[in-house]
Amino acid sequence: MWNYLEDASNYQGHADKILIPKTEPELLEILAEAQAAAIPVTIAGGGSGLTGGRVPEGGWSVSLEKFNTIKIHDGFAVCGAGAILGDLHSAARRSGQFYPPDPTEIMAAIGGTISCNACGSRSFMYGATRRWIRRLRVALMDGRVLDVRRGEAIDFPVQPVHRPASTKHSAGYPLETGMDWIDLFTGSEGTLGVVIEAELELRPLPKELLNGIVFFATDEDAINAVEAWRSIPALRMLEYADQPSLNLIREKYTDLPAKAVACVIVEQIVEDDSAVDAWVDRLAAQNALADESWFGSAEADRERFRGFRHSLAEKVIQMVRQMGFPKLGSDFSVPIAKNREMLTYYRDQIAARFPAPHAIFGHIGDAHVHVNLFPSSEALIAEGKKLMDDFALKSVELGGTIAAEHGLGKRKRHFLPFMFSPSEIESMKAVKLRLDPKWLLGRGNLFPTSPAHPEA
Repeated sequence: MWNYLEDASNYQGHADKILIPKTEPELLEILAEAQAAAIPVTIAGGGSGLTGGRVPEGGWSVSLEKFNTIKIHDGFAVCGAGAILGDLHSAARRSGQFYPPDPTEIMAAIGGTISCNACGSRSFMYGATRRWIRRLRVALMDGRVLDVRRGEAIDFPVQPVHRPASTKHSAGYPLETGMDWIDLFTGSEGTLGVVIEAELELRPLPKELLNGIVFFATDEDAINAVEAWRSIPALRMLEYADQPSLNLIREKYTDLPAKAVACVIVEQIVEDDSAVDAWVDRLAAQNALADESWFGSAEADRERFRGFRHSLAEKVIQMVRQMGFPKLGSDFSVPIAKNREMLTYYRDQIAARFPAPHAIFGHIGDAHVHVNLFPSSEALIAEGKKLMDDFALKSVELGGTIAAEHGLGKRKRHFLPFMFSPSEIESMKAVKLRLDPKWLLGRGNLFPTSPAHPEA
């Protein structure tokens, strides 16, 4: 049962009960009992989260793993909250369709991806999960079950909060006048209601895709290429990995070019041969290691390149186990124009303050890379946490966000005041209290304390 009490970040908690309902009436009965007895309820997704959002701090842990149906239709899928993302991708592909959001961890539960408004490598073209939700079925703690479609406005007023200038954002409630229920529940990290089922939009599979991992002899050339390639037609992926990241996986990928100090990963929808031919000139113009770079259009190539990206995350987990200390990771995104400035700030601060391994990789197309710090002592853990606080403040200073796709959960809930004013946070808490007056759902996520339960 221990796996219900931790997540992929190794954040650990405790629960009085672990419950696994099989049906909606059974779930509603659990929520009614918890409401009557004022027992906190934390919804457990697939466990792939990185912020402790599914980890209970007392009360009951409720897993929706039995709500795992997937029904594919023309243009959409209907999925239970416990359905696995990888299973949805496979089922959609068999029908000649695909689900655009593509978080790295394909074992994530659909409800979990909705909870944190997950994005992934294709967000450069397709954006976040919120954009692809057509309908949600959600249970509230007061016994109501809402079945809401896109465009159905909430039935109470809210005080709007500001939105950052970054293209990605998943921190707090995106309150605005006239907003709909789907936008409210998506990204709310299990604090407002329990997602039971979702209707998700599908798209026809592209006829042909070109995938590439382009290597560079200097990091400056790699960043210049990113800036030059943002406007390429039909580009749906623009990812990045720095030299420390490549060094992490050189043992596994022995054919990595020896001179490579950075790479840019691309995926483009191919409409004609000119799209492929254009890459010859692009590689030359950006001083890429053209002969050593990898390109392919077959399914086997895509799977190989997906494995390459995923191996970075796998190696990070392995590093954590080897070091014996928790990994510290960022999820900040800034406006596109501030991408280079933020990267420079990351590197300068790490060089000056963190004498331990680190790696930077991720969704550079959205100015959203993940900084991974691997502390080797208690002192470096403390300094790493200070660094992450400074990175968060710098992101906000540049017009960015404190969380782009993972949410805040419990590990990063102290970031909320970095970005939002006290009055904005009170506006969010007012919505929380309206839908969950006893502050029972997802207690400890987003907000360090609650009006009703200061000790929470």
